[in-house]
Amino acid sequence: MKEDFSMFSSRKDMDEKDYYLSNEGYIVFTEVYHLKRGFCCKSACKHCPYEFKKKEKLRRKG
Repeated sequence: MKEDFSMFSSRKDMDEKDYYLSNEGYIVFTEVYHLKRGFCCKSACKHCPYEFKKKEKLRRKG
């Protein structure tokens, strides 16, 4: 699933509470960002406030 960042015209529009950079340089979205987005993408995100579990994702792949 392609991520929908349409609520932000650029990364500059994102608040410092929306994400942080991991030690490896990846963008990690926070719970605040996920709540702003308003839905679960079912990607088992680290800070998912919608309680989607990685096990559910693996179970669906079968």
